[in-house]
Amino acid sequence: MDLISEVIRSVRVGSAGARLIRQPPSAGLRFAAFDGSGFHIITRGTCWLIGHGEPVPLRPGDIVLTSSGAEHGLSQTPRALRDLPLVEPGAHPPVPEPAAFEFLCGAYRLDHGHAPQYLRTLPDLIALSPDYDHHPQLRSLIDLLSAAVSAAEPGSGATRRALLDLILVQVLRQWHDQDTTAAGWPEPAHPGIAAALREIHQNPHRPWTVGRLSEVAGMPRTAFSRSFTTAVGRPPMSYLTGWRLGRAARLLRETDASLASIAPQVGYSTEFAFSAAFRREYGVSPGRFRSAASTPAAADVR
Repeated sequence: MDLISEVIRSVRVGSAGARLIRQPPSAGLRFAAFDGSGFHIITRGTCWLIGHGEPVPLRPGDIVLTSSGAEHGLSQTPRALRDLPLVEPGAHPPVPEPAAFEFLCGAYRLDHGHAPQYLRTLPDLIALSPDYDHHPQLRSLIDLLSAAVSAAEPGSGATRRALLDLILVQVLRQWHDQDTTAAGWPEPAHPGIAAALREIHQNPHRPWTVGRLSEVAGMPRTAFSRSFTTAVGRPPMSYLTGWRLGRAARLLRETDASLASIAPQVGYSTEFAFSAAFRREYGVSPGRFRSAASTPAAADVR
């Protein structure tokens, strides 16, 4: 299974948005934590990525991936995160020339649930310096997104969402290329854990137990459970539940399939059992989730 494609399908459950932000000299801004994922692309000027670790210098073309919505900031100079002003919801006012730095901000905001499991296993903040000579398509996508956020034309909403998807795919590919040992990448070093993950991803409808998954992995149950949790960041059954319900959320959003037909596709024997599990994970019933998804609002890009 193509896990990056699964990640894109998962974040589509939420609302997506993008905008261009320009910062005046001596200014910075802080983004509050949120449920979802996003990225910043520096288009002009230089700045610093501010998190809870050491500040990271950024230059034009650099990309910051906020894998699971962690609090962070951007500043013209290195500063403590707590000293940066919080970005308020709503449109960001235009900044007169000269701006110290400028960046595109894209985000997928999940009103219910969490960022996909794979993204939650990545570092909270990832700074990339893409090789645009070897990946000219990324530069083209960024140029198209910049144009799409600068003009409100018919179809611009659909265009922005499509471009966000394509850019996120490119960013995840480049992260993998630059750090093949990255925690949480689809194929763990242990072939048994990789085999168990493939079965979960491809066959979430099967009646999996820790024992059955350990048989797939060819490992003793206790050793499998410990190794799986270390490699993936969650115990096997917790990961399985998250994967099943993430797929269910996509089916609710993207199809008109009944709850009775979705339940067995994601491993639940009854509609009642499926609805109860979904409510525990997402905080709302499947029906309410589907109703909200049918009229999605643009993401509040902060």
